[in-house]
Amino acid sequence: MKRSIFCVIAMCYVCLFLTTVFAQNQTAFFPGQRWEDVDGNTINAHGGGMLFHKGRYYWYGENRPEKGFTTEVGIGVYSSDDLLNWKDEGVALAVSEEKGSPIERGCIMERPKVIYNELTKKYVMLFHLELKGQGYAAARVGFAVAEQPEGPFTFIRSLRPNAGKWPADFSEQDIRKALTLDEADYPDWWTQPWRKAIADGLLLKRDIEGGQMSRDMTVFVDDDGKAYHIFSAEENLTLNLAELTSDYLDYTGKYIRIAPGGQNEAPTIFKRQGVYWLITSGCTGWEPNEARMFRSTSLWGPWEQLPNPFVGENANKTFFSQGTYIFKKENTEDGYIFMADRWMPASLKYSPYVWLPIDFDGEGCPVIKWRDQWSPEELK
Repeated sequence: MKRSIFCVIAMCYVCLFLTTVFAQNQTAFFPGQRWEDVDGNTINAHGGGMLFHKGRYYWYGENRPEKGFTTEVGIGVYSSDDLLNWKDEGVALAVSEEKGSPIERGCIMERPKVIYNELTKKYVMLFHLELKGQGYAAARVGFAVAEQPEGPFTFIRSLRPNAGKWPADFSEQDIRKALTLDEADYPDWWTQPWRKAIADGLLLKRDIEGGQMSRDMTVFVDDDGKAYHIFSAEENLTLNLAELTSDYLDYTGKYIRIAPGGQNEAPTIFKRQGVYWLITSGCTGWEPNEARMFRSTSLWGPWEQLPNPFVGENANKTFFSQGTYIFKKENTEDGYIFMADRWMPASLKYSPYVWLPIDFDGEGCPVIKWRDQWSPEELK
C-alpha cells in the first residue's frame, strides 16, 4: 500500500513537472486556443494592452470572473521576454473595498492600457470604468499611476472627457447649429434625419456640459511623445480622439470626432511609414462582427474608411474575435501584431485570445489572415 501511494505521489509530481515545463516552453502562438502562463494557469488578461519597457513585455488586461460580468479582482498584469511565455505578476490595479469608491468591487473595469511617461517617469493606466450598479450608464475613463510597470497602480480619479469643450474641427457655425438640436425632435433612430442630426452634433451637444461618454478605448503615444485617448462616445455611435496633457493624466481640451454615427467600438491604432491606421469593430454586444478600417496621414484627420482588413474564411466575423490592441514586436521593421479576444460570455475568464500578424499589400494597406499556428520569428 505504501509503495502504491508513493508511486501515485511520484507520478503526480512528474505530471506537475511536465505541465510546468510545457507551459514554460511554448514556442508558437495558437490563436483561439487556451493559453496558459508559466505556472500552467489560464491567462486572465482580457481587453488587454501591451507595454514594452527595459527589455520586457507587460500585458495588462481585465481579470474576468468565471461567471458574471462585473469586476471582482481588478486589472491583471503578466510579463514576458518572448511574447509566448507569460509570468503572472499579480494584480496591477485592485478593486477597492471602500463603499462608494468609483472602483468599488462590483464595478466594471475594461480595456486597460498602460503607457510610460518619459517626463514624470511614471506608468500611467487609462481604462474604461462603469460604476457599481449602474450597468453601462456611467461611461467614464479611469486614471491610475505606478512607479513600476507591474504596479501596484494607485487610482487617481475618473471622469468624462473634455467637459465644456467642442471638437477642434467644429467651427462657430457648427456649434450654433448643434445648439439648436433637440433629442425630442428625433425619437426614431437610424432614419436619415436622425443620422444627419448625429453628425451635426445631437448627442455631442447633449454631453458637452458633463463631458463626452467614454467606453471602449485605447491609448496611443506618437513619435513626439504626445499621447492620445481614442474612445467610443455618443452612445457608441462616434469615436473621439483626444489629446492628453504632458503628464498623461488629463486632457488638453483638443479632440476630434471620427466617423460620427458610424457605431464603432474596440478601437485599435498603429502608425507605419507616416500613416495612421485605425481598426475597429461594430457594436453587436458579445457577438463578433466585421471589422472596419480607417486611414489618415494626421491624427487630426481627415480619416478615410477602407475595406475590412481581414481576409479569408470567417473574415466577416473577424475570425470570431474583437480587437483590443496593436503593437510592434521590438527589433522588427514591420512586425505588427493584432491582439483580440474571442468572447465567451458564459465564462469570460476562459475567453481565448486571438493574436495574428499584420501583413501589408502592395499599396501598404494592412491585411490580416487566419493562422492556426505561427511564431514571433516569422515577423519581419
